[in-house]
Formats: sequence, C-alpha cells, structure tokens
Amino acid sequence: MKKLILPFLIVAAFLFGSCTATKSTVSNNVNLARYEYASIINNDTYRIPPELMEYQIQLYDAVEESKLQLVSDARIYDLTPSQQERLLLVKYGVNVQTEETVVIVSFIDYLTGRPVASCQGAYSSLGVASASHDINGAIRRVAKQISDTFNPQK
Repeated sequence: MKKLILPFLIVAAFLFGSCTATKSTVSNNVNLARYEYASIINNDTYRIPPELMEYQIQLYDAVEESKLQLVSDARIYDLTPSQQERLLLVKYGVNVQTEETVVIVSFIDYLTGRPVASCQGAYSSLGVASASHDINGAIRRVAKQISDTFNPQK
C-alpha cells in the first residue's frame, strides 16, 4: 500500500502543477471586432525579451491566431489614418520560474496607447521537464487564449 502512495502523490502534484492560471482580460469599453491589424513591437524602445528569441516564430503564430493582419513595425506609417485607427500594438512578456512559466501578450490601441486586451498562457512541469518545454507549453496556451479572445464565436 505504501508503495502506491508515493507514485500517486507524484502524479497528483504533476497534474496539479500543469493546471496553472491561463486567462485573458479585455477592457469593458472596447470592441475588439473593430481591430484589423496588429504590429509586434520590436524596435529600439521595446525588444522581444532575449529569452524568447528562439520562440519568436511561435509567438508570431500565436498573434496570427487573433486573425489580425500582421504589419511590420517599420510599415506602420504606410497605413492610412483609417487603418491606423484599427491597429493594435503587441508586446510580449515572459516569466520563467521552476514552479511555472507564464507568457503574456498585451494588445494596445495604436492611437490612444490604451491597453485593450491581455492574454496569459501559463504552463508548468514542476521542474520535471526543461524550461524550453514549459515555454512551449505556455506559448501554446497563450495562442489559444488569443484565438478565443479575438474569435469568441469559435
């Protein structure tokens, strides 16, 4: 009987740790359907965090889950004023710890600078797997949050 308790506790801890907080927050005063474009900020003022560089492709794919058309930050000024009104700037954040890895993607109205939505994906293997495994899991979860937030009819 005692031999079964330890494996059970390990499995229970693993399952509990894998169920970390994944969520989205959307401003009450914003209609996300009005936005058509997104530009991931990667300039002199804000760069994608170095720890995410190898995951950059996955992060861009995650933003594409929003169905927003990606626009290079260097091409924002090529958009018409009407298109700029429908543009969201995108920022990433990551927090890698042994307990859990959290990736946050924030969407900011281009004209007002107001944050309108934030999607968070969290994942944990409780240190059993590598940090890259946890980052991949967190990115998958944030991609789902982005898709669900911008495509609620799904």
